[in-house]
Amino acid sequence: MSLPKTHPKTMRAGISVGARDRLIGVASPIMLLVLWEIMVRTAILDARFFPAPSTIFETLVALVKDGSLWSHTWASLQRLLWGFLLGGVPALVLGISMGLNRTLRAMVEPLVAATYPIPKSAIFPLILLIFGLGESSKIVMVAIGVFYPVLINSATGVLEINKIYLDVGRNFGASRGQVFRTIAFPGAVPHIMSGVKLGIGMGLILIAIAEMIGAETGLGYMIWNSWEILSVETMYVGLIVIALLGFLFTMVLNEVERAIIPWKKFR
Repeated sequence: MSLPKTHPKTMRAGISVGARDRLIGVASPIMLLVLWEIMVRTAILDARFFPAPSTIFETLVALVKDGSLWSHTWASLQRLLWGFLLGGVPALVLGISMGLNRTLRAMVEPLVAATYPIPKSAIFPLILLIFGLGESSKIVMVAIGVFYPVLINSATGVLEINKIYLDVGRNFGASRGQVFRTIAFPGAVPHIMSGVKLGIGMGLILIAIAEMIGAETGLGYMIWNSWEILSVETMYVGLIVIALLGFLFTMVLNEVERAIIPWKKFR
């Protein structure tokens, strides 16, 4: 008598593999915080430089109550959003166009290869010189950081589409716009989503750097100002909020990816 087969994506207790992965993803940071708390309380870590999570949480609650944390977070999110749109949308269009057009790819690839390795923080003084100390310089900084991951992944996604699909579209008389919308873009979506995740992460890094210079709001400013007045707990609050934003963006994008790319295998 043969035993009933268990679906490979279902746990024996009735929990799906996806649900298990989400549970592990939430539990692992919590376990890290518990370990951190224990190490501080047992004096393994110096509380002057590594305050206990409970102390940091108390500071976070105080900053939430007085409204300062919300204002700094909202300022950073606005800059991140506009920077992502300014850098991500042109990168998406150009990347897909590069994948479809060999001549355009030959023109742009050397420029990308030459400029991508330049540290984005190293050109921030030049950005400040051109755009000043206002909001524009922070948004441009994020846009530059977002541009490259989205561009490279979009072009790669189109190049990995099976050529037969493009040939079928052309044989049926599809215009360039139709090929772009109905074949190239859907086929490149898995790689595009990877580029978006990388771009969001790079944007969070760069917005924090940009806000440390010439800004009076934002999480980067809050971290830098805390260092100047030796408020270590507030500094950690800023760092943890950035980490939480990165975590939340990744979780949301993973769910979006599962919804719009049902044919992709998620391991």
